[in-house]
Amino acid sequence: MEQIRNYINGELVSPASNQHIDNYNPATGEAYSRTPDSDEHDVQVAVAAAQQAFPTWSRTPAAERSRILLRIAELIDQRHEQLALAECIDTGKPLALAKSVDIPRASSNFRFFATAIVHFASEAHPMEDSAINYTLRQPIGVAGCISPWNLPLYLFTWKIAPALAAGNCVVGKPSELTPMTAFRLAEICREAGLPPGVLNIVHGYGPKAGAAITAHPGVAAISFTGGTQTGAEIAQITAPKFKKLSLELGGKNPTIIFADCNYNEMLQTTLRSSYSNQGQICFCGSRIFVARPLYHQFKDDFVAATKRLQVGDPLLEETHLGAVISQSHLKKILSYVALAKEEGGTILCGGGQHIAGGRCKSGWFMEPAVIENLPPQCRTNQEEIFGPVVTIMPFETEDEVLRHANGTAYGLAAMVWTQDLTRAHRLANQLQSGIIWINCWMLRDLRTPFGGMKNSGLGREGGWEALRFFTEPKNVCVKL
Repeated sequence: MEQIRNYINGELVSPASNQHIDNYNPATGEAYSRTPDSDEHDVQVAVAAAQQAFPTWSRTPAAERSRILLRIAELIDQRHEQLALAECIDTGKPLALAKSVDIPRASSNFRFFATAIVHFASEAHPMEDSAINYTLRQPIGVAGCISPWNLPLYLFTWKIAPALAAGNCVVGKPSELTPMTAFRLAEICREAGLPPGVLNIVHGYGPKAGAAITAHPGVAAISFTGGTQTGAEIAQITAPKFKKLSLELGGKNPTIIFADCNYNEMLQTTLRSSYSNQGQICFCGSRIFVARPLYHQFKDDFVAATKRLQVGDPLLEETHLGAVISQSHLKKILSYVALAKEEGGTILCGGGQHIAGGRCKSGWFMEPAVIENLPPQCRTNQEEIFGPVVTIMPFETEDEVLRHANGTAYGLAAMVWTQDLTRAHRLANQLQSGIIWINCWMLRDLRTPFGGMKNSGLGREGGWEALRFFTEPKNVCVKL
């Protein structure tokens, strides 16, 4: 089995303990590689390397930093097929999805922030004839970037690209469940000429390697994407240390469908927003609210379309849903289907484990489920399931659906389907979510702020928001 290694001070190295974790292919249920089981000793070496590299990298002209990051983007594009296959094997997602979304977005992240940094500017505030104030934005030092397993390279690069562009050095930790593309990225960074110590990648478990990065006094900022409970634990550790903190956490996102929607476009997009990546995307729409006059037609058509989705080998072109990330996660999703039945829900389709054939006979597959007859306040409609499970509910009035849509602890994303422009703007203003998609889903402009309200996170990523997070503002006042 391939031995994945840490990337520290420009070298690929084994963990200090020489201990490793089995890395599983979710589609086959078999271990196929070994991941470092790193601990605080590895993190200490990585932080020291980043601290040593920081003075030179922070003074490197933005144009030169941009050139190196653009070279990384080029190499990702050149290895598109290899990286997509690695992502497919590591996550269980369909190869077609990794090719069309994950890997292109990873190179786009580097390309976007590589160009953004040369246009990044700060403010000046003249005080009539007495003084002028201007703001310096300087890199903060060593940033800790901790990313999840659902969109491994996509979200890892979303963090490290702006951090590096702004002149910081990074100690990153990808999920121990999906380490392969981060390992491949380390190889790419070496080839691209990224100086040693500027990016360090430490693999391992969150409670060991992740916690060590979070608590290390030499790490000035933490950017984390993952579960809300873990985010709360990170906040408790970082708050007394006054570290900068960015948290992108869970969601229980509503899809609101009015009778005047473009029906065919809505149906196809809602199918995608419900089940893409096996429903393992934090902004999938897991609660679908449908205007009463449209409800029965939508239910029949949506269930029929869900039943047509092909679940199976992620390497096959005809596959729509691959495997979920792990056996334990599959059991969690199935437990929510059982809970939905206990709460009075009707399973309209799916909801069981899918047994694939051939090489995938032992893989962790799930039939996409549609559930109705559940009240908005039940646990199934309140708690994040993070799998191919959606609930559908009719509504009568705009006020009613707003109350239910906002009636969870989360506030990450919301989707609204209507041709009424005034209604669309009114709802966008009142929905308690950080991202509102009107008549679309996952349409992303990397210049815009990304993040959630309430238990869905703290701060924003993307565009100038990311570059501001990874810099420290300093006001200079000069008396005239």
